Amino acid sequence: MRSGVIAKKVGMTRIYNDAGEHVPVTVLQMENCQVVAQRTQEKNGYTAVQLGVGLAKVKNTSKAMRGHFATASVEPKAKVAEFRVSADNMIDVGAEITVEHFVAGQKVDVTGTTIGKGFQGVIKRHHMGGGRATHGNSVSHRTHGSTGQRQDPGKVFKGKHMAGHMGDTRVTTQNVEIVSTDADRGLILIRGAVPGSKGAWILVRDAAKVALPANAPKPAAIRAVAAESGAKNDAPATEGAE
Repeated sequence: MRSGVIAKKVGMTRIYNDAGEHVPVTVLQMENCQVVAQRTQEKNGYTAVQLGVGLAKVKNTSKAMRGHFATASVEPKAKVAEFRVSADNMIDVGAEITVEHFVAGQKVDVTGTTIGKGFQGVIKRHHMGGGRATHGNSVSHRTHGSTGQRQDPGKVFKGKHMAGHMGDTRVTTQNVEIVSTDADRGLILIRGAVPGSKGAWILVRDAAKVALPANAPKPAAIRAVAAESGAKNDAPATEGAE
């Protein structure tokens, strides 16, 4: 089990494949996706990595989180999330994961918070048909019908489709396809729509119901840290797998 990544939803566009067919894609961008902490079996009872992405202002970061990031020697992150991993796919703290973590054609599961719609009626929220337009109907064109029965049971059952708050919920879409990745710009192109509004943080992980491609890097695609200018040796400090 490999780690997932955190990416920002840029928006939707289209690309054309070799056959000239247009493919609708959602564009996700990864920026400074680093490992902030590790969760081990001995200390925490499970194995996972905590990732942070983006940059947050120090003044907007709590004192506890500032200390947490300082322990990992990384800058304050705008978004933090955990991903369960197997012991052999653990990643060192401070390592930066790149978009090459995923390969073209791979199936992934994406998680995001859907766009909030506010308080909506049953026609928009549950696709009900509504009432009659005429023949005595004057005020119940878009309302629902009866919500219960008679004196027995004398109540409305939980879960009854009624008007209420719509959207703004955490949703996971499974088995969506990675169309391509752009390592230079840190972009991931996913076929079709992804839950969430523009600018929302999206969690992308390997599909739970589809086998991982053989050419997927393990434990992850780690960015090689080049030696600083003026260093005496030219050997870059690298960490990770192909």
